[in-house]
Amino acid sequence: MRRKDREITTMEDILNIVKKCDVIRLALFDKEYPYIVPLNFGYSYEGSDLYFYFHCAKEGKKLDLIAANPKAGFELDCSHKLITGEVACNYTMEYESACGYGTIELVDKAQKVHALTQMMKQYSTDSSFTFHEKHVEAVTVFKLKVEQITGKALKKS
Repeated sequence: MRRKDREITTMEDILNIVKKCDVIRLALFDKEYPYIVPLNFGYSYEGSDLYFYFHCAKEGKKLDLIAANPKAGFELDCSHKLITGEVACNYTMEYESACGYGTIELVDKAQKVHALTQMMKQYSTDSSFTFHEKHVEAVTVFKLKVEQITGKALKKS
């Protein structure tokens, strides 16, 4: 990372950024150009392994691309605040972000409720959730095992 003064170096601090985000952008391989899609997500940190969880329809472009190549990049950002200046070149933006890559795999039926629970925890302060079996069956759930992640932030205030 070129700007070492903005680097977030601990997993605890990176996870604090992840907790604040409400959208993750997932980048998949699609022939000549990358395919980037914003998604709602959940996560778990198990030992030293970080996983992001997602759900989608039973078919579609994402699943086709994942089947062809399960490797993916991702990006999350939050805490945006415009900082103004006397001249245009003094303007900047406060932010916190995390970027990385990993490998995606489909979640089997036995792990679906766990994955969906992690997604709910990202957006709700409740700790217990009920899922109807027909709704669980109606979606595909997949997870990205993070192989590399970096964090970066600029805070002026």
